[in-house]
Amino acid sequence: MFRKVNVPVLGVVENMSLYHCENCGHEAAIFGTGGGDSIAEEYDTQVLGRLPLTLSIRELTDSGRPSVVSEPEGSVSQTFAAIAQKVAEAVSANQGDGPTISFSE
Repeated sequence: MFRKVNVPVLGVVENMSLYHCENCGHEAAIFGTGGGDSIAEEYDTQVLGRLPLTLSIRELTDSGRPSVVSEPEGSVSQTFAAIAQKVAEAVSANQGDGPTISFSE
């Protein structure tokens, strides 16, 4: 859809890519692996990052205190920051590829 209307796709963010147990630290790819990579390859773009499936993301967001505010030095916040950095770089690299907007009376 985005390609049909000339909206550049900056990349893919793979959500719930890895389950992280906050009690014992065990990690498991319960939804499999490689989905983000496959989509990025299919659409000739990059993987911007992979967000874990953690209870804290839901709890903090539901309480109005997202991870980046509540736990700015935590691993989830660092993941969001890394994704934001890649988005900023992709936007900067794509300057001029967007639509032309003009106003007239």
